[in-house]
Amino acid sequence: MRAVLYSSVIALVCSLVGTPLVIRMLVKRGYGQLIRDDGPKNHLTKRGTPTMGGIVIVLSTLIAYGATKLATQHWPSASALLVLFLMTGLGAVGFVDDFIKIYKQRSLGLRAKAKLIGQALVAVIFAVLVLHFPDQYGLTPGSTSVSFLTDTTLVLGPVLFVVWAYLLISGTSNAVNLTDGLDGLATGASAMVFAAYVLIGIWQYGQSCVNAPGPGCYAVRDPLDLAIVAAALMGACFGFLWWNAKPAKIFMGDTGSLALGGALAGLAICSRTELLIALLGGLFAIITLSVIIQVGSFKLRGKRVFKMAPLQHHFELLGWAEETIVIRFWIIAGLCVALGIGVFYAGWVTGS
Repeated sequence: MRAVLYSSVIALVCSLVGTPLVIRMLVKRGYGQLIRDDGPKNHLTKRGTPTMGGIVIVLSTLIAYGATKLATQHWPSASALLVLFLMTGLGAVGFVDDFIKIYKQRSLGLRAKAKLIGQALVAVIFAVLVLHFPDQYGLTPGSTSVSFLTDTTLVLGPVLFVVWAYLLISGTSNAVNLTDGLDGLATGASAMVFAAYVLIGIWQYGQSCVNAPGPGCYAVRDPLDLAIVAAALMGACFGFLWWNAKPAKIFMGDTGSLALGGALAGLAICSRTELLIALLGGLFAIITLSVIIQVGSFKLRGKRVFKMAPLQHHFELLGWAEETIVIRFWIIAGLCVALGIGVFYAGWVTGS
């Protein structure tokens, strides 16, 4: 269990100390955020704020996990490495997107098709690999069964699983990306969900079918190592939030939002809690739903439901202060995490 603490503290320190160094480097090179003209007008004051800060979160997580493995003298697990691959791969797609925005001085980076291809390539590689690397008990990092609190009886088969995993990864990464619109909003909400996965990983380890065989045990390949990864991500987010809170000194950009969304999806797949992520990440789901409603309503009825989508910008145009929106959305995120953890625990109680 010490490894979980090591991982979170190392990532926190790396992110807290590393972020101002990256800020100075980005400012020196003029890598500032470009603001869309059709967005809220008060966002124009944020023009020029350094972006691509997600680099700090990704590197802090990788350093923390690697240092923890060295400190504890344990080999990295397949599950953890695959989640880190998914995070880094999607972060790289986001980095290219952010860099193009800055280099070409436009608010849109990669073309939609190119961005989707990049996300799909990383997601499909992850989905294929996650069904391999069985341990001595025959457990692989992922399963072809659709999971909620554990694997359900709905078995997809390898091909359909790859499709399902792609949809889950794409949906989650884009949901975090949509949420990243106000200072600290996505960072704080993500940290809460990663904290939930720390608890889930530790609980699954204690009640695993290897350590505690019996009714209600969890057939998860590397639950404790997944908790270590989640702890590193949580610590990295909290350290970054110190500099990302309003007024933000740096933005995570697509580099960070795609990476965090990918990490969440990877943790959900490898911990066999794929559908539970909709509860744990309820805020991300709500914000994504607001965009779907807005687009659908405009195409079908020619009318908009919200003043602007995603949802946080609707409240901005209603006159809410940015800090008020962020704090209230954090409260919603916290309630969703609490609900998800409650459902997870209730499932163990009723199933044991």
